Amino acid sequence: MRYTGPKMKLCRREGYNLFGVEKYNLESNHRQVKRSGKLSEFGVQLRKKQAAKRQFGLSEKQFSKYYHRAVKMNGITGDAMLRLLEVRLDTVILRANFARTIMQARQEVGHAHFLVNGKKLNIPSYEVRVGDVITIKERMKESALYKSLVEEFQAFASKNSAAQVTSARWLSVDPKNLSITITALPEKGDFDQMIDVQRIVEFYSK
Repeated sequence: MRYTGPKMKLCRREGYNLFGVEKYNLESNHRQVKRSGKLSEFGVQLRKKQAAKRQFGLSEKQFSKYYHRAVKMNGITGDAMLRLLEVRLDTVILRANFARTIMQARQEVGHAHFLVNGKKLNIPSYEVRVGDVITIKERMKESALYKSLVEEFQAFASKNSAAQVTSARWLSVDPKNLSITITALPEKGDFDQMIDVQRIVEFYSK
């Protein structure tokens, strides 16, 4: 079935699934991705920046702030920028598969569904640290949303006994208690390889 809508249009514009949900896979959508001709190097940099910005669901002002922070940090600017983006609380919720999209993750955080180290926190941009433990409020565990999540985790575990419910190696997810532990900071191999961070850095460094 072909899916249409504003998010699908964004995926077609950038040439790949920006949101990680099956219905946005271009392979299953029959409409061809239109290209308006060869882009200049600046045009390519712009498109890569726009794609990454949409993947993290951020405004231009928010996204560019991460670049400017990364420039001041030690090490490779692109890696530092992606690490800052990955350790946002809403991104962690998504990577742990507690939400299907970044917008759902942001909504869950904004509605204070989670505790960080036992304290209520409703700031999507909060930056987690190694050792932090994220849990779902007890009363929220009885909601249909999280009961369904437990069932999904159980079904996954029954088919993949040796696998974690997340592919993020720097996170440890307890599917029974619905908790996430930050065991390390993400490194280059943990970042989404579809993000061309070098071109993003080049875009902002002009």
